[in-house]
Amino acid sequence: MSDYIVSARKYRPDSFGALIGQDNIARTLKNSIARGQLAHAYLFCGPRGVGKTSAARIFAKTINCSNPGPDMEPCGKCESCVSFQEGRSYSIHELDAASNNGVEDIKVLMDQVQIPPQVGKYSVFIIDEVHMLSAAAFNAFLKTLEEPPAHAIFILATTEKHKILPTILSRCQTYDFNRIGIPDIVANLRRVASAEHVTVDDESLHIIASKADGAMRDALTIFDQTVAFCGNDVKCADVMRNLNVLDYEYCFRLVDSFLAGDYASAMLVFDEVLSKGFNAQYFISALGSHLRDLLVCGTGGMESLVDFPDSLRRRYAEQASKCSAKFLYDALAAASQCEAGYRLAINQRLHVEFCLMKMAFLVKGPSTASLSRSAETAPCVSEAAQPVSEAVQTGNAPAVKPDPSGIATPAATLPATAPSASAAPAAPAERPSAESGSPRKRPARTGASLSLGSLMSSASEPEQAADTPSVDEAASAAVELPDDGSVRAAWEKLAVTYADKPRLSSALQNAVLSTSRDAGRLKVEFSVTNVAQKKWIEERMLRELEGKFRTILNCNGIILEPSVSPETEQEDIKYLPSEKAVDLMSRNDEVKNLVIDLSLDVN
Repeated sequence: MSDYIVSARKYRPDSFGALIGQDNIARTLKNSIARGQLAHAYLFCGPRGVGKTSAARIFAKTINCSNPGPDMEPCGKCESCVSFQEGRSYSIHELDAASNNGVEDIKVLMDQVQIPPQVGKYSVFIIDEVHMLSAAAFNAFLKTLEEPPAHAIFILATTEKHKILPTILSRCQTYDFNRIGIPDIVANLRRVASAEHVTVDDESLHIIASKADGAMRDALTIFDQTVAFCGNDVKCADVMRNLNVLDYEYCFRLVDSFLAGDYASAMLVFDEVLSKGFNAQYFISALGSHLRDLLVCGTGGMESLVDFPDSLRRRYAEQASKCSAKFLYDALAAASQCEAGYRLAINQRLHVEFCLMKMAFLVKGPSTASLSRSAETAPCVSEAAQPVSEAVQTGNAPAVKPDPSGIATPAATLPATAPSASAAPAAPAERPSAESGSPRKRPARTGASLSLGSLMSSASEPEQAADTPSVDEAASAAVELPDDGSVRAAWEKLAVTYADKPRLSSALQNAVLSTSRDAGRLKVEFSVTNVAQKKWIEERMLRELEGKFRTILNCNGIILEPSVSPETEQEDIKYLPSEKAVDLMSRNDEVKNLVIDLSLDVN
């Protein structure tokens, strides 16, 4: 147990060739050593676990190596290299700025800088997490950093370059370390697994590399954790369970459900994912990544944007071939919108389930069978208009023109549209519309319905004589208009229905009614207080009032019309402050000039 060393330390790079993913930095440093052009201060910055401190150690060991190789790699056999590997070198000093961040610590460092190296040419000072130094410590360090002794070289390492003072940055050569790519991490993990005699498949290595997020140290740590859980035979399912990673299989099943329009299966998959302890937001994020990978795999020339093993790449390509680019685009938009609004949703599970339903309906919309059944069973015409409906279906009924108030008005009588089989064909002069290629008219289903042909015919033909009976007159003859007493009783009921709107209810109760009857219609004129109230009712409430009033009286031939009588008409009242200001300006020039001089906004 005491001999065990974690992989991140055991397999730490000890030469430029072993430094993974930083080839440009390794080449630059080796060229500087070969040419003898060494700066007195270096700054290594970049994400965690990408090799900053390791590169600093390799660089320090190489410049003190007495017999470097032709490619500027340390020999590992000289006294400087051996003392460094055994941890007893007095030429290479490491300082943790997180715990030594004060001015006194910098003073101690400045005293050490004056001591020449015992072995090698240079005294190298590696200061890790240098951004943790205080502002006073940075200022105390400036002079020494700018003009150190000839044998002193400083290598500063940090993960937060933006916290370094500009005066420090200007005195250093800066090297930006990049995140390590997934292929490089997988290749290194495969070498480590081979050295540790661990059997692991490619999918497991890709999962570990993706989880590491570009950091080799994190990847090696996760690898040790996985081996501790799985043993020397690592399986992909065990890795996913240990690292709490959502299985690819769920995303593949979801997309298959979307393509089939089966939202129920998609919701069951989501429930299964939740039952395994996954967070719903992580689920929708993983689904969005899966859709993105499908879009990339299905587009030619973009295969390099995904890093998958060959077996998984083939499966992605197979499912991508079934998906259109529009579907993937719309699904990605839905997933992004769901993820953005997840935290603000009150019912977060319903929020995600609605997103899944939306994706399922992108290819195959919801069934309209229920709408069709309701349309077939819905009543189309009242009992009073049934005779007229039968007449229209036989082609002998006159047409009906729509009226904005909802009451039908007489129109010109149309010719028969369905002549009998024994009738002779009409002459061209009698049926000019048939010669011009106009569509054949279909018989209307009900007496109150209209067709495009009837509207066109009624617009093109001259009106018949006034004594020709119309459908509206035939229907209104069977409807008895209510008397004035019934109208006033119904008006009181109408006012009560607006108890939640006190002003409107009071206006209706205080209104003076006057009725007039003409051609089967009942016109009810009611008084209001002022012009503004009349305008408001006409624009916003008149249709609603007419509908409710007709329902109360069970009569569709009623028309409401507001009016302002001379006795009740008042001066136009200004309610808003802006209206009062404009009115005051119109009546007083001094106020108007004051507003102009002071550039006041009265709107």
